[in-house]
Amino acid sequence: MARTRLAVAARIALAVFAGYGLAGLATAALALGLPMSRADAASTATMLSFAVYAAAVLWTFGARRLATAALGLLLPALALGGLVWALHGGAG
Repeated sequence: MARTRLAVAARIALAVFAGYGLAGLATAALALGLPMSRADAASTATMLSFAVYAAAVLWTFGARRLATAALGLLLPALALGGLVWALHGGAG
């Protein structure tokens, strides 16, 4: 019983914190990459981030294993982080 509760608590923590991070990275990438004015891009990216967050939460609880759920959030986060880095000017 305690193991099940710990697994659910881990999924909740993963969904809340990793989902928030993924949604934040998606917001930054979209705000930098959308071809519209900065204000419109920021507001559009913010609205789309709610869908990204909801999808991350659904993914976290839909995955069969916790490791699969974590990997499913980590890989897009790395890709989005690289995209934000590239769109923001990269190393130079």
